[in-house]
Amino acid sequence: MILFNLLETQLTRVHRYVQTSRLINVDLPADRCRKDRVPLMEEKLNWEQTSFQEMIKKASLYRHPLANHLMDPEVQKESGEDDDDRTVVAEIMRRCFVPAFVTTIPWEGFHFAGHEIRISEATDCYGAVVWPSALVLCYFLETNVKQYNLVDKNVIEIGAGTGLVSIVASLLGAHVTATDLPELLGNLQYNISRNTKMKAKHLPQVKELSWGVALDENFPRASTNFDYILAADVVYAHPFLEELLITFDHLCKETTVILWVMKFRLEKENKFVDRFEQLFDLEEISSFPSLNIKLYKAMKKNQKNACYPQRRMWKAKAISGRLLL
Repeated sequence: MILFNLLETQLTRVHRYVQTSRLINVDLPADRCRKDRVPLMEEKLNWEQTSFQEMIKKASLYRHPLANHLMDPEVQKESGEDDDDRTVVAEIMRRCFVPAFVTTIPWEGFHFAGHEIRISEATDCYGAVVWPSALVLCYFLETNVKQYNLVDKNVIEIGAGTGLVSIVASLLGAHVTATDLPELLGNLQYNISRNTKMKAKHLPQVKELSWGVALDENFPRASTNFDYILAADVVYAHPFLEELLITFDHLCKETTVILWVMKFRLEKENKFVDRFEQLFDLEEISSFPSLNIKLYKAMKKNQKNACYPQRRMWKAKAISGRLLL
């Protein structure tokens, strides 16, 4: 029975690598655990009947969902004119690997910051999956250490999910606080501990953060001073976009730099960017057309230009009743 359970677990995990390429184009993921969206994920996975041997064969070193996406003929046709984009994405893809044999705990592997990182995931929750936006941000942090030196910097990641971005930031020398919803903290703490213990300069912290909730209590402005805020794929089809904006605003000082990677899927993302620009100076650093992903740098606008009457208005509305963009 134990062996059967292990094989079943590995079957599910390996098959997900083959199937989730479909999600890269139409996915609605993020580092949030929304139980009401679990059936949607299960529906899109659309498990097929495939033999164990075939799935193992397909789950080779480069059969990450990102690789499957790049191998799609339609994607290759659309991005054929952008060789630089495809080259960088292929390099990011090469940082990923999966175990070639059955393990007691399913995991996915990555090579960043000179370390092998093993991440435990789950298929029943968006926040417990590593999405391409997180890989893009990890690659950016690793390859831009001179311009964005994280050594001894105070860094917070919102919507940390599996913790990959926080782990890479920690291995690059930062004081890291990884945050997410309470139901994700167990797996988040496990991944961060196993990948940073005796490796990172500073021991990362894991802390609960529900966007827009008890911010003054858990992150008082007087003692909160982050050099960087990291966010990967936190904007998608969820009803907490106003709270997310409030959280960005609360955690930011005038000198705080936001590094934010976003996959564009729906018009709602564009509306959020417009609203975001009312409060922050936004600069597009990189774009990956083949993935519909953009990397942004942002800083809080000065008080004269930040539209503070609007800020007070939408903050009051969000507190009194949840708004949708």
